[in-house]
Amino acid sequence: MYESVLNERQPRADWLMLAAVFALMLMSVLFVASAKWPEEMASGTPWYGRCFFKQLVWCAVGCAAAGAVCLLDYRVLSRWSMVIYWGTVLLLILVLIPGIGSKRFGAQRWIDLGPLQFQPSEFAKLTFVFAQAHFLSRPREELRQVRLFWKSLGMIALPFSLILIEPDLGSALVLFPVGLGMMLVAGVPAVYLRNFVIGVSAVVALMLADVLFAPSGWRLPLEDYQRRRLLVFFGRDYASANATKEERLRLRRQQIDDSLNIRQALISVGSGGWGGVGWRQSSQIKGGFLPRNVAHNDFIFSVIAEEKGFLGSVTVLTLYTVVLFTGLRAAGQARDRLGKLLAVGIVALIFSHVFINIGMNIRLMPVTGIPLPFLSYGGSSVLCSWIAIGILQNVYLYRKS
Repeated sequence: MYESVLNERQPRADWLMLAAVFALMLMSVLFVASAKWPEEMASGTPWYGRCFFKQLVWCAVGCAAAGAVCLLDYRVLSRWSMVIYWGTVLLLILVLIPGIGSKRFGAQRWIDLGPLQFQPSEFAKLTFVFAQAHFLSRPREELRQVRLFWKSLGMIALPFSLILIEPDLGSALVLFPVGLGMMLVAGVPAVYLRNFVIGVSAVVALMLADVLFAPSGWRLPLEDYQRRRLLVFFGRDYASANATKEERLRLRRQQIDDSLNIRQALISVGSGGWGGVGWRQSSQIKGGFLPRNVAHNDFIFSVIAEEKGFLGSVTVLTLYTVVLFTGLRAAGQARDRLGKLLAVGIVALIFSHVFINIGMNIRLMPVTGIPLPFLSYGGSSVLCSWIAIGILQNVYLYRKS
């Protein structure tokens, strides 16, 4: 009897969550290999230099990092949350300095360490969740103070602004739904959140009106590529009404080029049918129609949808649903407010990534460079996704004192 009580109280991992994550990572390795197969075969890249093997290595490193996160109680880790938060803020500043930050595809988001490159913005999302959870875990009565609400918003605004300068609009925008969701669960008065959301919605509406309808002389400062992405998403013509014929033709060609990714992604998703065309049989990949520099990361869902069809897409969504609901279960069983807020923040972070990435693959959202957790190729993304799972497991493991 005594032994059974001990076993009942002994913390155990959430194996359902881990099974779903391992299934997603297996799919990631398989379909990253498929997305890069024609290119790497043509170039004669050895197996140890191919993307699928690098992804596999990062999966192993991430799994080890998740295990390391579980070694200490999350309450002990939270004592260092503000130190780590300010450390990542420093990294976000350093990445903007020429010579330290590495620039690719028009954005300065990476710090080059020779054979390795990492994105501070990916780690900033996790450290923000930890710092915000630590800040909001105070008694509910204190959270009614307006100054604490503005301090919490300031913790969002600082990394948001730095990530936006890189520029990385997708990663920056993720911080607000995560932070506001944590504030709501923590007990911040709903009237504060409602007024803030109304104000932000009004600003966003004005920006969209400016992008879609304002003449060139009246436009708000916005990156040109961001403006073009919004015009593509809303189906608006680049050329103004008084544009010359030559200028109209030039802008039309540019608009066709800018909309290439999303058009080919939609073709990939639509051509998969019920069961898909088969692994490594994607005509979009073989023909190079889905650009190979984004097929294995931002548009990996389109590759899966074409090669495994509707069934493959539903499988991906089901696995993410398992991860999210087991994360919410961990939040519900957490032994204190800190654990609950940590779990809610991680669930909101994963959900935001999944919603935005899959949404842009099927044109429900504008195209942004935001990875699909566990599936997209990339060391920083894979490592941070695993650490996020490690935090959820930590909350679940220590759910009982």
